[in-house]
Amino acid sequence: MSDIKQVIIIGAGASGLMAGIMAARGGAAVTILEKEKKPGRKLLRTGNGKCNLTNTGDPRHAYHGTDPGFAARALDAFSVQDTIRFFTEIGLYTTSRDGWIYPYAGQAESVLACLLREAAKLRIKIKNNETVTAVTKKDDHFDVQTSTWTYRADSVILACGTAASLVKSQLPCNGLTLAESLGHSTVPQRPSLVPLVCEGAEKKGWAGVRIQGTCSLWSEGIMLASETGQLQLTEQGVSGIPVFNISGRALILMGGGLPVTLKLDFFPDFDREMTQAFLESRRILLGTDDMKSILTGLFPEKLIPALTGGAHNIAELTENIKACTLFVKGSAGAGSAQVLSGGIRTYEVDAATSESRICPGLFITGELLDIDGACGGWNLQLAWSTGANAGRHAAD
Repeated sequence: MSDIKQVIIIGAGASGLMAGIMAARGGAAVTILEKEKKPGRKLLRTGNGKCNLTNTGDPRHAYHGTDPGFAARALDAFSVQDTIRFFTEIGLYTTSRDGWIYPYAGQAESVLACLLREAAKLRIKIKNNETVTAVTKKDDHFDVQTSTWTYRADSVILACGTAASLVKSQLPCNGLTLAESLGHSTVPQRPSLVPLVCEGAEKKGWAGVRIQGTCSLWSEGIMLASETGQLQLTEQGVSGIPVFNISGRALILMGGGLPVTLKLDFFPDFDREMTQAFLESRRILLGTDDMKSILTGLFPEKLIPALTGGAHNIAELTENIKACTLFVKGSAGAGSAQVLSGGIRTYEVDAATSESRICPGLFITGELLDIDGACGGWNLQLAWSTGANAGRHAAD
């Protein structure tokens, strides 16, 4: 082979494009194989199409996995500030919304366009409609096989993501299978950052309501997590950022056979005693004992029947508002999830380089790893960091 390092990247998403750019900057000849018709499909959907690139907040509690510290080590090698600097260099102007970093244009298309422009400038080959079926390690190289060709590479970067947010027609997503064929082991994957399905939600009549509130996660009488923000009530259960951020843990508990309960607080600014006093003052002010009338003008009309159900006095009404209890049945599924928890065991991968400890020359990035982040750009930051680390070291 020539002296130029040949790097094959499987997947033209966020981490794949970042890896390709960094590897090409390091002098490698880069080919990216993408099974879709176009690159960056999932990137275009992030942040409801606005693409929350990263977050300048504290990442210490933003990541989950068997070893959450893996993310910190990856970000030490390629930080949030490195990410912002990188995108500035390739022409993307960003803006901060309380530390959540977005493209100033407000569109994910601008992020993808800048990445593809830089890839073209570096003469990176992106081959669409190429589904990789096998990767084989030889003595001094890899063979990467598709339905049409076998590519030879010095290094291979697995950046093909997971089944999160994919519909059946876009499957398979075989990154874990490829990694396992090269000696890696995995933690079972489950949806994360996903709406939760709850018993009896369809009877509450609250579908479509959006309201500020707190969602807490309970199992066997113990509160395990709590998140405050905009709740989105659905026919099947509950959604919104607070629910997304606890959904992964809820599903892991259920996978272990434990019962999972959500408690919704629709009046989070007041404690229980203050809420009861406030409702009592409304009862006196309005001159009525009718529970629905007391809540009219305070909560969305579509939510009031659910809050007043079974309440005969102010104390019971307060309980419904402050601790609306839902029993979790499951999730809306991988197709509705932003990411999946689980994946390739992180102790088998060097966090600073993204290189496999099992198979030298193989690099693994982004969603394939057993690490997932909270809402707010943390999952994309992990993609940028692991992709950049992989690209730089694959080119060495």
